[in-house]
Amino acid sequence: MSTKVPQNTEDQEIDLAQISKKIGNFFDRVSTSIFKSIQFFVKNWVTVLILIVVGFGTGFLLESYKKSYQHQIIVAPNFGSTDYLYSKIELIDAKIKEGDTLFLKNIVGIQNPDNLKKIEIEPIADVYNFINNKPENFELIKLMAEDGDIKKVLQENITSKNYTYQTIVLTTKNKTSEEKLVKPFLKYFNASDYYSKIQKESYQNIQLKMRKNDTIIKQIDGLLDNFSKSTNSSAKNDKLVYYNENTQLNDIIKTKETLINEQAIHKIELIAYDKIIKESSITTNIEYEKITEKYLKFILPVLFVLLFIFYRSFIKFYRRQKDFQGA
Repeated sequence: MSTKVPQNTEDQEIDLAQISKKIGNFFDRVSTSIFKSIQFFVKNWVTVLILIVVGFGTGFLLESYKKSYQHQIIVAPNFGSTDYLYSKIELIDAKIKEGDTLFLKNIVGIQNPDNLKKIEIEPIADVYNFINNKPENFELIKLMAEDGDIKKVLQENITSKNYTYQTIVLTTKNKTSEEKLVKPFLKYFNASDYYSKIQKESYQNIQLKMRKNDTIIKQIDGLLDNFSKSTNSSAKNDKLVYYNENTQLNDIIKTKETLINEQAIHKIELIAYDKIIKESSITTNIEYEKITEKYLKFILPVLFVLLFIFYRSFIKFYRRQKDFQGA
């Protein structure tokens, strides 16, 4: 049976000595690099200081120039006008990119079209209202979710465009007012002959439903009042039990409750239906900066110094190679 010969102790000591030497050389190189870096900045501190000041000043000016302002309008497109609203916003955004200030001023009614940078529309995800009392929407989501992720389905354009509320985001170069920017857009969006006719008919239909519901509620109240009087005048307990067990009376009471709830919903609908595109919230002059633009006064000084270091290193490398080639 053979036994394994242990490794020579002297070899182990030599390996450890080499490792220690390499570690020492590494720290020496790091120390040398740090010293040379300090020496470089000491020798060129005036240039570095100038670059930092110039970079900070340039960044500050660019931040002031690139600063933008956002204005958010939360709207509810009524009468199936969501696609109409999206198409209008796409048209306006195209005109902004083209620089068509005549369209923005004369057609849309913006007083200062050069101030406008961008317009976007984003849906406000509200799944509860999307499926509330709308079984067809719930079944649609279930059907679409069978072959994909439910979260992705809810963010799909076909779904998100049908949410109740949408956010219109306007971006301008400078501050502005609701009167000069938001109101002209809302007036432009609501100027549609087709949807104005639908609005008028829908408004009248709701008012007609409400009048009919009021009439039915009064009739139910009359029936309940007559029943109450007949019950009070009756001296027979079996008669009272009979009426209590009458399911038709329960149905009448439930019908009244349903009609009262409908009336409440219709009253809210009438408030929203006074416009094709109904605004619910307006927020103006939100200062907006991209991350890269926000820290330019810190990024540019570092960038300028790094470029200077690269330049000096390149010159040094070039001279060394030139001398080597000359030799």
